[in-house]
Amino acid sequence: MAMDRYVITGKQRLEGSIRVSGAKNSSLPLLAATLLAEGTSNLLEIPALADITHMIEVLETLGCKVARQNEGMLVNAGGLVSCEVDEALMRQMRASNLILGPLLARYGRVKISRPGGCAIGSRPMDQHIKGLQLLGVKVNEKHGYIEAKADQLRGGDVYLDMPSVGATENIMMAAVLAKGTTVIRNAAREPEIVDLQNFLNKMGAKVRGAGMDVIRIDGVDALHPAEHTVIPDRIEAGTHMIAAVMTKGDVVIENVVPEHLEPVIAKLRQAGAAITLFDDSIRVQQQGGIRGIDLKTMPYPGFPTDMQPQFMAMLSSAEGTSIITETIFENRFQHVDELRRMGAQITVEGRTAVIRGVETLEGAFVEATDLRAGAALFLSALAAEEATVLEKVDYIDRGYERLEEKYSCLGAKLLRVSKKG
Repeated sequence: MAMDRYVITGKQRLEGSIRVSGAKNSSLPLLAATLLAEGTSNLLEIPALADITHMIEVLETLGCKVARQNEGMLVNAGGLVSCEVDEALMRQMRASNLILGPLLARYGRVKISRPGGCAIGSRPMDQHIKGLQLLGVKVNEKHGYIEAKADQLRGGDVYLDMPSVGATENIMMAAVLAKGTTVIRNAAREPEIVDLQNFLNKMGAKVRGAGMDVIRIDGVDALHPAEHTVIPDRIEAGTHMIAAVMTKGDVVIENVVPEHLEPVIAKLRQAGAAITLFDDSIRVQQQGGIRGIDLKTMPYPGFPTDMQPQFMAMLSSAEGTSIITETIFENRFQHVDELRRMGAQITVEGRTAVIRGVETLEGAFVEATDLRAGAALFLSALAAEEATVLEKVDYIDRGYERLEEKYSCLGAKLLRVSKKG
């Protein structure tokens, strides 16, 4: 399959305002959660992204009717015809595994293949499966398929070995219709978990504690459809903030929740950015050079792994030496070789990258290897001398809505070239 490319002319100072779309990592579990109720739910601010399209295809395969209407996404899960998703669909996107919990809760059975997604390290489903088994689910794995059944889900006490976001979401969605109370310990604390809790409670669920490391769910007999607005995408917002810094720009990022970005804001200030916070927007100004900093990725509320590649791009032209330690994924330095093509001086030893800042990056032919690596190369191209050709930008489409349109409005010079194939 041929993918599109960007041709980007660097060294354009970005100025103006840019609006953040709804969070991809919230939209996917919210779409899955609509399976829990008969009738039509309305989700507002769902972004138009490749991963969202894949999730809609999964829902439609199951028998849902999905339609965009004005600002909303209407999902009618009243007439489900299947509890199976074919391998081709599952392989397109990792988050398709989020249908496990809702289908088990509502129908007591589901069959899926192991999901795909960006190849940034092993993201095993053992936490999902262990948690569901503690709610009474029988799981049979063979030939790459997961078949799960439960006559009646029952509340359970689940301790997660690591605070997995997907496992926390799947167990929450299964537990809302279980008999009795479920407790999830060492739960993921991301804002997207809180957003899911809020939607489930609007549907009639009894969930409390999201955002903390212990979540309690009292099962109910049935849920009803609801309307909900997706939270803004904190990773998209952080990416725009770095774009302003790298181009020595002055950009107002609109539709944000500043509290969701605390570690990103703190590190950008440490690097010398002038950041002004408002209720639902952030202004980022950069005049002098970027200072080198050290950072370590951690589960929320620590520094997000999904911002690590973008920070590496920024630190490639910072003063002095920076050190990045990646603790979440073991294979998340795939962007390093491509940044080196642009003149970055980066050495990697295990989970640690040492970045020696250069005066400026140079335009080059580079290739996105995954979503956030693509974002890092996009940012580097904005700040580089001369033109950069960025291949395989379809990876970027998985997490950034209307990128060329948004950045053209800020003064970036970029062209998307479609490749037929």
